[in-house]
Amino acid sequence: MEKDVGKIAKNPDTDIIVRIDDFGGRVGLTIREFVKGERYTGFTKAGTRIPADQIVAFKEMINSIDEKELESAVQETSEKAGESSGEKENVEGSVESPGQSSGETSSGIEEKEM
Repeated sequence: MEKDVGKIAKNPDTDIIVRIDDFGGRVGLTIREFVKGERYTGFTKAGTRIPADQIVAFKEMINSIDEKELESAVQETSEKAGESSGEKENVEGSVESPGQSSGETSSGIEEKEM
């Protein structure tokens, strides 16, 4: 028995498939990546399986997620990614890369105060 519940596009070549299936005589919910490529098309090892007797607990966990809290966490992560991109803006507004002295701009020309 296999019944696809739905899919979410992860990227142009990969979908996340949610399905109810029977594996080894045990019914459960499988959440697995499905790739479409030139060399291989099919399910990958990436994913998980929730046994049928744990689906109610799994649904409760998913439903307990506060969407506002999740959005806040996504925003924090994207802000941190921007901070750790390896560049920072100095006082004059030019970009300073790691390893540069504070008087040197990204063009490699040293700026001197007058």
